[in-house]
Amino acid sequence: MATRRHQRPLEDGIVRDFRVNLSYGQYLHLDEILSAQHPVSVPEHHDELLFILQHQTSELWLKLIRHELRAVQRQLAVDELRPALKGLARVKHIQRCLTEQWSVLATLTPSEYAEFRSFLGTSSGFQSYQYRAVEFLLGNKDRRMLSIFDDDPAAQKMLTEALAAPSVYDEFLRFLARHGHPVPADLLDRDVTAAHEFHAGLVPVFRNIYEHAQDHWEAYEACEELVDLEDNFQLWRFRHLKTVERTIGVKRGTGGSSGVSFLRAALDLTFFPELYAVRTEIGVPDQ
Repeated sequence: MATRRHQRPLEDGIVRDFRVNLSYGQYLHLDEILSAQHPVSVPEHHDELLFILQHQTSELWLKLIRHELRAVQRQLAVDELRPALKGLARVKHIQRCLTEQWSVLATLTPSEYAEFRSFLGTSSGFQSYQYRAVEFLLGNKDRRMLSIFDDDPAAQKMLTEALAAPSVYDEFLRFLARHGHPVPADLLDRDVTAAHEFHAGLVPVFRNIYEHAQDHWEAYEACEELVDLEDNFQLWRFRHLKTVERTIGVKRGTGGSSGVSFLRAALDLTFFPELYAVRTEIGVPDQ
């Protein structure tokens, strides 16, 4: 009867000398990443590391979302819809990771968080410039946000560029117009530094795409990808709200916001309002 080994053999071909070869840790700069956690509580509280890592990993995922959405903007601008759809699909998977992460932070009880919350000072997730940049990329633009980053030129530059560029939705509407869909002209020439607002004239355009999906399959698929993306964004916002609520109740946020009520108001924000409004119209006989 064969016995089970407690160790697998270390194959001769496995690289061992990293004086001249690139190692995993060197490639990923793990020395920098793993030494980037600096708890501020005194004495250091056990659970502060969880709090720091939760937010650091979220920022890394947000960086990837920005990377993908900027590529989607470029692809839509040159009529490369299929790669753009691939990018949106990747963003949706990243969003699921971000949403699931709240379940880890939710293991932080109110009493545990209270032991180090005061050491956070006025730092707050509200000040995440990458999150603001993602919202700008999707069309929820607000020039007032720039003033929050007056002390950070790099963050201001990032947000100013995102503010000035057409959003993913702007580029999608321009794509539709170039492919024969009667997108209202004022949407194509609008001030892209302003947030997109609901336009009733766009609803019939989407209704035609949905009701004749076989004739406009790629546009139809893109519409649903954008709706998926917004649904995921709303799920992330809701999980954020509920995690904050179970951890600090209705206390004010460390950054000065009203906390849960402020987060709840964000649930009413929408990136693609016409893609939701069209659902009421689909299948309804014309008057």
